[in-house]
Amino acid sequence: MKTIRLTAAQAAIRYIAAQKNEEGEPFIAGMWAIFGHGNVAGLGEALYAARETLTTYRGHNEQSMAHAAIAYTKQLGRRRAMAVTSSIGPGATNMVTAAALAHVNRLPVLLIPGDVFANRGPDPVLQQVEDFGDGTVSANDCFRPVSRYFDRITRPEQLLTALPRAFRVMTDPADCGPVTLAFCQDVQAEAYDWPENFFDERIWRRRRPQPDEAELADAIETIRAASRPVIVAGGGVHYAGACATLKAFAEKHAIPVVETQAGKSALPWDHPFNLGPVGVTGSASANAVCEEADLVIGVGTRFQDFTTGSWALFRKRPGILALNVQPHDGSKHDAQALIADADVGLGLLSEGLGGWKAQAPDPGLKETWFKAADAVTAAPTVDDNALPTDMQVIGAVQRAARENTVVMCAAGTMPGELHKLWKAGRPGSYHMEYGYSCMGYEIAGGLGIKMAEPDRDVVVMLGDGSYMMMNSELATAVSMGIKITVVITDNRGFGCINRLQMGTGGAEFNNLLDHAHHVNPSRIDFVAHAASMGAEARKAGSIAELEAALAEARSAKGPFVVVIDTDPYPSTEAGGYWWDVAVPEVSERREVNTARRAYEKALKERH
Repeated sequence: MKTIRLTAAQAAIRYIAAQKNEEGEPFIAGMWAIFGHGNVAGLGEALYAARETLTTYRGHNEQSMAHAAIAYTKQLGRRRAMAVTSSIGPGATNMVTAAALAHVNRLPVLLIPGDVFANRGPDPVLQQVEDFGDGTVSANDCFRPVSRYFDRITRPEQLLTALPRAFRVMTDPADCGPVTLAFCQDVQAEAYDWPENFFDERIWRRRRPQPDEAELADAIETIRAASRPVIVAGGGVHYAGACATLKAFAEKHAIPVVETQAGKSALPWDHPFNLGPVGVTGSASANAVCEEADLVIGVGTRFQDFTTGSWALFRKRPGILALNVQPHDGSKHDAQALIADADVGLGLLSEGLGGWKAQAPDPGLKETWFKAADAVTAAPTVDDNALPTDMQVIGAVQRAARENTVVMCAAGTMPGELHKLWKAGRPGSYHMEYGYSCMGYEIAGGLGIKMAEPDRDVVVMLGDGSYMMMNSELATAVSMGIKITVVITDNRGFGCINRLQMGTGGAEFNNLLDHAHHVNPSRIDFVAHAASMGAEARKAGSIAELEAALAEARSAKGPFVVVIDTDPYPSTEAGGYWWDVAVPEVSERREVNTARRAYEKALKERH
């Protein structure tokens, strides 16, 4: 057997670069890196040598670099992924939040944090976390509960099994998620005689599991027995590339489709069988068909509480049929499981149903909903000096959007309003990270989306709170010459949670900046801040000025930021659904006691 002598770090990078997807593209499209003492000498040297075959990108925060990597794979439907390396210590633990985000959203990312010395010679090495009772513990153990596969590389030859396992997990549609290879820093530099064939090009094909014959037959009979079924389309529809199949299935069998945050844009917004967004941030039309459904067909959804209204939306207890590639998701709430690839499963279900049709949904439901939605997104007709609403901002961005526009967001007020109000066209035009609802994902995520699909017009929408959480990759976008449009709605704090606080009877406290402990009032100049990082930046004093700025953004060469002050209190009253947020049983506040009585009444009514 022929061998080649390489360090463990050199071998890891060479193996990673040789892994391809079924289109023949490198599965790992690049490595995000911030170097420190735990990875610069080993992985840094290896990445430099491989810079022509595996591009290294430098960000400004390990968490946001990982967010960019995660957005990249999400936008491409998991066909490709990226890797991220950090040093030992805070660089590593910065990535734990991103690992959790990828874990919740079932998205592949390869995380390679540096680790302690395997030989323990210099213990405690700089930034090492010491466990007084366990000498095997390091800070990287934090990744264990938020990784689909975790390994600590304490000898070079462990890579011979760890790397294939890592790629198996990242390319498996059922187990897909983050992989963490904690790489001991002394081991990175150790040499080993590697089998040459370990570095042969390998194709990782997208597995499309077929359903069990008995499960398929039972599912067909279950659908046939229903008169008012509804399909809940989740992110799995996108990941399976099943949007066209879903469209054909809904049309052939006259079954209405409602969309989760991850599933939105599976069907065009104006498709007659797309009844709109579902659940807590859903449309009145979608929630109406769900309330009356006698069968809920989940396709690629994990049935998060925002989708189900904490399961109150289905309080009539309809049957649940869950078509999912992951058995864990397919069996939630005693669902009848059909474990299969979404595209394959829908095709076989349609074939088995033949000419069977359900009762078509009332077209008036959509018409009524969009009248309500259009009313709140319309531009103000009178300049009364009132602060614009987030809904009016969405309307302005919608009017400026083109066929290739991708709107994206992650946390705060905007996800709920966008889910309700945004009119998504073709698949992939709506990118929402709402599984983990991670503040700070937005700008880094927009960067990742644009890297995945350079021809798309990427519009990042976020509030001032999320911008303050994490904005540093705006400078990365500038340095890399990547054009994204960023719309910052400044309501001077955490407006979404402030409304929730008020809705549960609480006093306005510690959410809006004026209600937080302070000596001086906030005077943050977001335009100047964005401009200081090299972005073009504008302040819009009205919806009309916002629309003018968005038109200007089309000709920008790099990142373009528009800031607009908004009213923190209004939200879309139409649509929506109950959400189980526990209210204190005992309080000195009359408003809390009133809210508790309403909460207890809702619990009885909805369960």
